[in-house]
Amino acid sequence: VQLQASGGGLVQPGRSLRLSCAASGSIFSINDMGWYRQAPGKQRELVAVITSGGSTNYADSVKGRFTISRDNAKNTVYLQMNSLKPEDTAVYYCNAELTLRIGELSDVYWGQGTLVTVSS
Repeated sequence: VQLQASGGGLVQPGRSLRLSCAASGSIFSINDMGWYRQAPGKQRELVAVITSGGSTNYADSVKGRFTISRDNAKNTVYLQMNSLKPEDTAVYYCNAELTLRIGELSDVYWGQGTLVTVSS
């Protein structure tokens, strides 16, 4: 079981970028999926989370600019980032609460991280 994140890169301020994170392997169910980020010298922080039912929650710093969504058929979570700012520069990590087999407890899995650099 793994989470594979993609979509990072270098982008100018004010532009947009979309991150994707696909869960693969033998998975019974996926609960919450989310995105975190870690800027240089800072702790990892929550960016956005989406429940299996589609409810969302965002960090105040990204509200109105970022949108999290998921495609349950593809076991994939997305992060649409608009109006990017230099302070959004960070390594972005996805995570997901997975239940691998029926009757087992869920566990949290992390993707490998993808670097987003916002600079002119």
